[in-house]
Amino acid sequence: MIVNEEQLSEKNRKSMTSYLAPQVRDIQPSGIRKFFDLVSGNKDIITLGVGEPDFVTPWHVREACVYSLERGFTGYTSNAGMPELREAIAEYLNDSFHVEYNPANQIIVTVGGSEAIDLALRALVVPGDEILIPEPCYISYSPITSIGGGVPVGIETTAENQFKLTAEALEAKITPKSKVLILCYPSNPTGAIMTYEDWLPIVEVVKKHDLIVISDEIYAELTYEGKHVSFASMPGMIDRTILVSGFSKAFAMTGWRMGYVCGHPELINAMLKIHQYTVMCAPAMGQVAALEALRNGMGEKDRMVESYNQRRRLIVQGLCDIGLECHEPNGAFYAFPSIKRTGLSSDEFAQRLLTEAKVAAVPGSAFGMGGEGFIRCSYATSITQLNEALDRMGNFVAKLT
Repeated sequence: MIVNEEQLSEKNRKSMTSYLAPQVRDIQPSGIRKFFDLVSGNKDIITLGVGEPDFVTPWHVREACVYSLERGFTGYTSNAGMPELREAIAEYLNDSFHVEYNPANQIIVTVGGSEAIDLALRALVVPGDEILIPEPCYISYSPITSIGGGVPVGIETTAENQFKLTAEALEAKITPKSKVLILCYPSNPTGAIMTYEDWLPIVEVVKKHDLIVISDEIYAELTYEGKHVSFASMPGMIDRTILVSGFSKAFAMTGWRMGYVCGHPELINAMLKIHQYTVMCAPAMGQVAALEALRNGMGEKDRMVESYNQRRRLIVQGLCDIGLECHEPNGAFYAFPSIKRTGLSSDEFAQRLLTEAKVAAVPGSAFGMGGEGFIRCSYATSITQLNEALDRMGNFVAKLT
């Protein structure tokens, strides 16, 4: 039998998936990216979906990067990052959130907060370990856990409780295999925050069950009611907490991919070994920009946060006015309104909102348990765009109901 090249090529293409690791092959595509591929290139659509500041990185931060390039600062840095940047991060965290780290052996500068989370999980997870994840949550936690052989265990939070994690909900999911608790407050996608009083019972559960905590605090600076309380600052928690943060949200530096991770020296040393063999170091010019942001960028940061706060009040009131109940998000730059009264699923609502009203939002179901019946709306866009989006959404909801 003669087999031509086209048939052979087709046969090979079909068999390639058999080479893939099951934990990678079985991961579903990002619910956000898959949805927003439909938006790309359509200028008539108002996008409330991308978790990215609409501000440009401040000029003096960009200028610091350009000047570093002009000086030829284009080589590797220390694996853990420039010493002066780690020192600035340590000083900033101590001054702002009352957590103290030694820059010499407790901080790694990473390629965004996402690499920091990946490093932490790879350093900690043994196949079969259960990783506790309050949901709705940032979409990457569960897939990264699965890739490392861990078992993601969702903990549902609810609008009735302002999407806060409770000790009772956490206890109900703990088994002898539970090892790590991943936290993200202020929350993506709900905008929920946790106060000192909220954290106290969680601290007791963490101690009781000897858990390690990965605390993703990338939205720490975007807290509008009170002041952000780092989980690492809670009594007895600094040694068992791996604190993750970065420059993307507060300093409008998403594309720079500059993050950092802090923790106990033994944990950081393990993460540093992985970091050394995978990325070597974060980009040198990005580190220069991050250092400039910490040294001279606080004024711009505060002005951006105030602008987000104005938009937050606008979108929450607007959503309620058009009949979409929305709890008050006290952090990040997302509103998470309920669309249950429309009778549509989150995916159906978001799809029809896009095609019929030309407004893009993310189905809440993309964020795990408790997300169905909601959509995520980012208010990191101009007030003009927000007002137009609310008008379109109001007309759309009126037709449905």
